[in-house]
Amino acid sequence: MSLYEKGHVIVMNNSNFSAPMGRPTIVAFVSGDVTGDRIMDHIYLTGTKTADSPFIQNITLHVRDGRTGAVTSIPLHNNVGYNPTLFLGDFTGNGVDEILIGMDTGGSGGIINYYIVSFLGNQAKILFDSDVYNNHFRYDVTYQDNYKVEVVSRPNNERYIIDLSKRDASYLKEIYDRNGKLISPITGFVDPLSGLYPVDFDSNGVYELLAYQKISGRYHADGLGYIMNTLGWKNNGFVLQEQYLGIFGAQL
Repeated sequence: MSLYEKGHVIVMNNSNFSAPMGRPTIVAFVSGDVTGDRIMDHIYLTGTKTADSPFIQNITLHVRDGRTGAVTSIPLHNNVGYNPTLFLGDFTGNGVDEILIGMDTGGSGGIINYYIVSFLGNQAKILFDSDVYNNHFRYDVTYQDNYKVEVVSRPNNERYIIDLSKRDASYLKEIYDRNGKLISPITGFVDPLSGLYPVDFDSNGVYELLAYQKISGRYHADGLGYIMNTLGWKNNGFVLQEQYLGIFGAQL
């Protein structure tokens, strides 16, 4: 068990707690005011552990009201994974913490499912769902002549060019002829979310989100870089603020 403090929030990662297999157990726990009454509430995830595996099923969010003791259970439609985590922070600017949930899928792309849940006034409302995000933020990755890859972000009509000319010669020979022309058309892809980090960029006490998505070429291990989107709360939803494309460097 690990324990650390983030502001006024105590966070415990309980994924290593022992419990009988086949029975739900607490796999993550935090304390903080999420109802807005300024009384500490207890927020935890339960799940069913798998024998001889860190894989957890039936992950469910629970909020125990600090004033009344009443417990509300909130099902999640993506409810299986590894290393479930909880983080409390104000993402909307209303002065009350929301609940950020993350759970690794364990796939080769390092994909993680995320939710942000508001429990203001003891009413559960999902403010962020990684499935919705992934369906909205779509990209086209297309290899071009002269050792270039074009990445187009559809939602905001932004275009980026990645220079492959410094890649290993054996890699380039599989794709281009001696004149830098594509031997055959190739398309890459951008994975769903592999990281969603709360960051207070402007130090005003309200968290923004920094979202990472990996850009791959012909296969997952052929990493070309990352799309990095910053999101902020506006008009009852998270909206894109800035977008960056980060590339990997090459040795001199």
